[in-house]
Amino acid sequence: MPIATPEVYNEMIDRAKANRFAYPAINCTSSESINAALRGFAEARSDGIIQFSTGGSEFGSGLSVKDMVVGSSALAEFAHVVAEKYDINVALHTDHCPKDKLDSFVRPLIAISQERVAAGKPPLFQSHMWDGSAVELHENLDIAQDLLAEAVKANIILEVEIGVVGGEEDGISAASDDKLYTAPGDYEATVDALGVGDKGRYLLAATFGNVHGVYKPGNVKLRPDILKQGQEVATRKLGLPQGSKPFDLVFHGGSGSLLEEIHEALDYGVIKMNVDTDTQYAFTRPIAGHMFTNYDGVLKVDDEVGNKKAYDPRSYLKAAEQSMADRVTTACENLRSTGQTLGT
Repeated sequence: MPIATPEVYNEMIDRAKANRFAYPAINCTSSESINAALRGFAEARSDGIIQFSTGGSEFGSGLSVKDMVVGSSALAEFAHVVAEKYDINVALHTDHCPKDKLDSFVRPLIAISQERVAAGKPPLFQSHMWDGSAVELHENLDIAQDLLAEAVKANIILEVEIGVVGGEEDGISAASDDKLYTAPGDYEATVDALGVGDKGRYLLAATFGNVHGVYKPGNVKLRPDILKQGQEVATRKLGLPQGSKPFDLVFHGGSGSLLEEIHEALDYGVIKMNVDTDTQYAFTRPIAGHMFTNYDGVLKVDDEVGNKKAYDPRSYLKAAEQSMADRVTTACENLRSTGQTLGT
């Protein structure tokens, strides 16, 4: 299937919320990691999301270019071509974009999709994230309002973050303090500024103790009840029936989370969970094993010629693709999306 149309992406989100599962959103930085993500989704019979960060996009353009828009556009175009060979639906998304990179990343990408839609083509991406966690809430939501209006013109979805995800990812760091937990007033302010779909659909990355980085299970202190509280705040404010889940929630910083905490978050309306650290390791581990096992083949030791088959990049990247794909299928299992592709 081709990359998900806007209509299919909306249907994917609706289906996930109704059936209490979430899509793994896999951070990719190259054609090889895109191939691994697609393979993992297909083997799990799960739809999914592929996303590019600012740093990953810059890397994707090449070290001598280092242009986030060029890199993300090239990676997206590659995904559009290759995804047609798979029988699952995949949406394309861009990850954390801080204020100082909006004009050099998200806004130009939205403009590209606007031009494509105006010409009768599908948007290049299906959603983009604005990370306003480093600015004051009202400024965060003011910028979100402007971006949401532009996203609507491109027939795409905006992701916003209310609260702070701790730790460090892609050069963006945050302290672990009370801002790790989105407050009831933050949810109310979000509804006031963005509505709940009437001004355009958006995904909400509310925070409940999430931390980016590498942690052993049990070391991250999550409070999924914060998400339940947010849904209840919005439900009361909007006069909706009790038990409604008006927010489409996103789970950031999931490494080290207990499975029962992940499942509780899904029950409260999480429809997307970012996966990066674990798939990075899965990709790199077999490459390291290949180099250690074949060190005298990949290196020209003692004036020997080495072994061309050992240092051919395909020899170890094939193993990296399979390992990362396996980790993607595990993510699908953990998020209950296995076998949930549309049409099944």
